[in-house]
Amino acid sequence: MTDVDVDRWHGELDRLHARIGPRFRRSEPRLRVRQYLCGLVSGLGRKNGWTLAEQAGDASPDGMQRLLRWADWDVDAVRDDVRDYVVEHLGDPAGVLIVDDTGFLKKGTRSAGVQRQYSGTAGR
Repeated sequence: MTDVDVDRWHGELDRLHARIGPRFRRSEPRLRVRQYLCGLVSGLGRKNGWTLAEQAGDASPDGMQRLLRWADWDVDAVRDDVRDYVVEHLGDPAGVLIVDDTGFLKKGTRSAGVQRQYSGTAGR
């Protein structure tokens, strides 16, 4: 098991949030995006609207869905901010980006809106 410095993680999330927060015009989405980030880096087995909402202490995924669908924010600027943050912290001049379209196996047979498709992970 690896030791995790929780304070450091929270500090880095705070720094990332401080960078992208101004891209959200209202205070409610600004707070929600912090909760969303926490959910994304959490140890949740599955990350979807429901599980991220529950992680944030919400009774339904409505707030997370509102954030992603209706909130007023600059999507391109947030993408650029996150990319810049990652490059600053993980980038290496000798690094190589490898794009791999390998998917992950779905659990169950009733994934909404998903038709059967090839998965390199499963070889089928």
